Amino acid sequence: MNDVNNPIEIIELIAALSILVGTVFSFFSAVGLIRLPDLYSRAHAASKSSTMGVLFILVGTFLFFIMEGTFSIRLFLGIFFVFLTAPVAAHVIVRSAYRSKVPLAPQSVQDDLKEVIADQGDGSRGSGEPVER
Repeated sequence: MNDVNNPIEIIELIAALSILVGTVFSFFSAVGLIRLPDLYSRAHAASKSSTMGVLFILVGTFLFFIMEGTFSIRLFLGIFFVFLTAPVAAHVIVRSAYRSKVPLAPQSVQDDLKEVIADQGDGSRGSGEPVER
């Protein structure tokens, strides 16, 4: 039996597992985009799980290059950029879709944003018909 005693082998194993976990998250994101019923739940799948997938893959790649003796500022900035921008972008897109009265899925049971928008004086969420331009 071969024990893992070398620190480089441990980092290599962590990097490989991180890339594998990122691949699984990305796969679940793709399945969610196909299977979920409406824009809101699809955006949730696209933003949460694909962000986690990309982050795990980039962290695994970052660890691999650190192990090789190279610090990649591009990977580090990519991790930082994806972590900050992807959830915010998904939130803004879903919020604008809600204000444009994109209908919720019929099986949706709760609409917490309806009262908030009604309190702001922007009107309530209509019948789900698109806004005329």
